[in-house]
Amino acid sequence: MKDTKPSSRPVTVIGWREKIALPDLGLPLIHAKIDTGARTSALHATRIRPFERDGESWVRFHIPHAGLTRAADCEARLVDRREIRNTSGIGEERHVIATALLIGGRRWTIEISLADRAGMAMPLILGRTAIRRHRVLVDAGRSFLAGPPAGRGGAEKTKRAAGKPRAAKTQTMERDDE
Repeated sequence: MKDTKPSSRPVTVIGWREKIALPDLGLPLIHAKIDTGARTSALHATRIRPFERDGESWVRFHIPHAGLTRAADCEARLVDRREIRNTSGIGEERHVIATALLIGGRRWTIEISLADRAGMAMPLILGRTAIRRHRVLVDAGRSFLAGPPAGRGGAEKTKRAAGKPRAAKTQTMERDDE
């Protein structure tokens, strides 16, 4: 059994769907489904194209109109390519990136797989690995409990030029990363 230490950080209660931001990707407001039954997170993306930059693997992708945000073209450093089971249980190889997640007033880095989720209701699924270790409790009967994403790159920053790629990078703020 794991040793659990009490934390001074309060538990954040969120709903089964929330308005979040992925500021490093230039997405100040997007609807997400919080799915503790899914291990990994997935973002709806099309035109996914890997490329090299300064000897490192990167990926360029398009986010169609996503929830409350305009369409965007993005670039991010490629973390991995993984075999991930889709909602039908079929394994598929996906590109995985790391980017900042902003939910309510909290920010931390998560890994997200890029997938064509055109037939799904929400453009982003937040799986359990994205929220574990961050003292988050999901109220499955309620929605939008965290409020709009706040802080640098959140919902208040909506005038970013569409179509300009932005590289994902780690920034220091009120972070919950280890």
